[in-house]
Amino acid sequence: MNAPVDVSFFARAAKPITSYRKYWAQRFGTAKFLPTSREEMAALGWDSCDIIVVTGDAYVDHPSFGMSVIGRVLEAQGFRVGIIAQPDWQSAEPFRALGKPNLFWGVTSGNMDSMINRYTADRKIRSDDAYTPGDVGGKRPDRAAIVYSQRCREAFPEVPIVLGGIEGSLRRIAHYDYWSDKVRRSVVVDSKCDLLLYGNAERAIVEVAHRLAAREPVQQITDVRGTAFVRRETPEGWFELDSTEVDQPGRVDAHLNPYLMVSEQAKAQGQTCAREDEANAVADAANGQAGAATIAQAAAVKPITFIANPAVRLKAPAREKTVIRLPSYEQVKADPILYAHANRVLHLETNPGNARALVQAHGEGTTARDVWINPPPIPLTTAEMDYVFDLPYARSPHPRYADEQGRHDGATKIPAWEMIRFSVNIMRGCFGGCTFCSITEHEGRIIQSRSEDSIIREVEDIRDKVEGFTGVISDLGGPTANMYRLGCRSPEIEAACRKPSCVYPGICPNLTTDHGPLIQIYRRARALRGIKKILIGSGLRYDLAVKSPEYVKELVQHHVGGYLKIAPEHTEEGPLSKMMKPGIGSYDRFKSMFEKYSAEAGKKQYLIPYFIAAHPGTRDEDMMNLALWLKKNGFRADQVQTFYPSPMATATAMYHSGRNTLTKVRRTMRDEDEESVDIVRGEKRRRLHKAFLRYHDPNNWPLLREALKAMGRADLIGNGKHHLIPTFQPATDGGYQSARRKNSTPAPSASSVPSSTRRVGAAPRPGTVLTQHTGLPPRETGNRPVAGKGVGKPGTPRGSAAAPGPRAPRRPR
Repeated sequence: MNAPVDVSFFARAAKPITSYRKYWAQRFGTAKFLPTSREEMAALGWDSCDIIVVTGDAYVDHPSFGMSVIGRVLEAQGFRVGIIAQPDWQSAEPFRALGKPNLFWGVTSGNMDSMINRYTADRKIRSDDAYTPGDVGGKRPDRAAIVYSQRCREAFPEVPIVLGGIEGSLRRIAHYDYWSDKVRRSVVVDSKCDLLLYGNAERAIVEVAHRLAAREPVQQITDVRGTAFVRRETPEGWFELDSTEVDQPGRVDAHLNPYLMVSEQAKAQGQTCAREDEANAVADAANGQAGAATIAQAAAVKPITFIANPAVRLKAPAREKTVIRLPSYEQVKADPILYAHANRVLHLETNPGNARALVQAHGEGTTARDVWINPPPIPLTTAEMDYVFDLPYARSPHPRYADEQGRHDGATKIPAWEMIRFSVNIMRGCFGGCTFCSITEHEGRIIQSRSEDSIIREVEDIRDKVEGFTGVISDLGGPTANMYRLGCRSPEIEAACRKPSCVYPGICPNLTTDHGPLIQIYRRARALRGIKKILIGSGLRYDLAVKSPEYVKELVQHHVGGYLKIAPEHTEEGPLSKMMKPGIGSYDRFKSMFEKYSAEAGKKQYLIPYFIAAHPGTRDEDMMNLALWLKKNGFRADQVQTFYPSPMATATAMYHSGRNTLTKVRRTMRDEDEESVDIVRGEKRRRLHKAFLRYHDPNNWPLLREALKAMGRADLIGNGKHHLIPTFQPATDGGYQSARRKNSTPAPSASSVPSSTRRVGAAPRPGTVLTQHTGLPPRETGNRPVAGKGVGKPGTPRGSAAAPGPRAPRRPR
């Protein structure tokens, strides 16, 4: 394939996914949609499926949906792939709909962890599901990866089960489960799958499929990178490093008094001086005062000579044959310190260039089993990325979800597809390393970029083939908007680096920050015939963007639709250091450039910053200072969400253990300020942190007044501009009216509101603050707002300060 040089010079000693000999079933050709029923299989001339993919998402044939990517990649290898989407999990019968798969089951809970998809950060059930037609919730079970695997085993017990997707990736090790508030076993053990593929699994799934097709037993497939499985013992030829404990001290000798004689020092330690004893023995022998034994002992004293043992190899064992034994499931379940240690070790072993295998015991005695986790997969090359994204996706939901008119934009609309319908994924991976985010744990730190030609071809396909296209591309991005073709300058350093982030605490000098290739794509894409606008909807890494003023100018003047969302996450150093995010100064520098280039273009555009509440390491004073910053800068929060502890994330380990896993984990802390983490627990304190983000909402004022007085900051309560909240309390109904209906909280019934405060059909009383919850600048209505009533002057920016984790999915993965 003709493709530019990879963004990364990482040595990819792996078989290209395009080099396999195709399976015999390629003769059936390419399906417009992978079949979901027997009738569709018959139409394709199939009598059976080689592989059946079971997913918790509705089937959308688009490269942003994991099951579609895996299905199309396997189809391109010649296999017949069927899809069972959102089956009824109450019995095994729906899992028999396509018959018995010839090779294996492919199981995934979908593009989101099923628990995050189903529950809010407050553990409340969501009423919606963006990956389901009609945005209807409840179409997948809790812990879907486990449930689907069990039903597949019931349907056809002899068929191997290969588990994948983000739920499997983030639960491949014993992990803290926020919803049950305990440490759960590896999903490999609970699901009883034969093989788990973690991360972006195209390379692994292609190899596994061909080896199973060659009749190799799944139990023997133990050498594929990016896989996890159960084994009973460490195989011969492997060197095992024991990392099951922390702070194992060696012998500690007491400090000697330098003013004591040698003999006195020996007596102080309950011993005798050897030299003195030897001299006395010789003297005694000379004086005839010692027996023959004493004389012989004195004569036998000789210096010790050390001789090298040629059988002992001092060279360290090869990393590819080294496995690190982590604390067992039982240990990490009982000991949060060991949990933090295991999490830290796992995150240090994520670079494909130097990562070692990991093993963790589950069970004791005769029931003991080891979960073996091979090193991460080798990233795809640019040519392989093009191969994956150039496959013949239909780019729409399966026809079974269409309404009476054959459309997908009515009652059966799938919001997640609607969100990425006109967007293009240009890269994978993220080297940001934000501790609350799981992208790095899933996709890795090495950026995998598509070629410019491949990206342009997809834009043209959207223009020419996707129904409803109006000329606006909603996004050219990925996990981040501006890491395309960025990477390490040195292949040797990249292969050896163990840093969790390339941009924290500052941008690594070995990291390239040239945004030129990205600028070129923007210019070429918007110059295409029929393209009116290219918007950038992915999250922007603004500390990288300021390194390229030309990129910021290009972005601001051509690719912002009035509002640009970025995520400083916080303003205070304490929480930022636990998030591994840059200081607010980077935001200020980007903001000044944003405003400068907007003014040059004659455009009135606004930055909408996102912030997070209750993140580990956040004190109440930090949230108070953030609220003061928000008020000073005229921002009012619309959507507010607290920190969500997702499985395996670094911040989740902090939340569970109270320790900072970015430093060495010790039982006895040497520096409590650095090694300990303030954890925001309990409903009241979490509500307080959310209330600080929504300081302008009268419903929150009683809670904030109480907290400010307890913090000794009653000076912030008053009716002046420099005060955070007023002294008066307007009549409120306890409701929260959001710009998004699903985020609103209904007001109590009329009967529950005291008659003294109930005013039906009346205008607000004098002094009642009118708050705006849209998160956008106020519209020009022609009505002059009343000063001091909480509505800013027309044109005053009022941004959304919503928390980022986990946000509504902008780009499903």
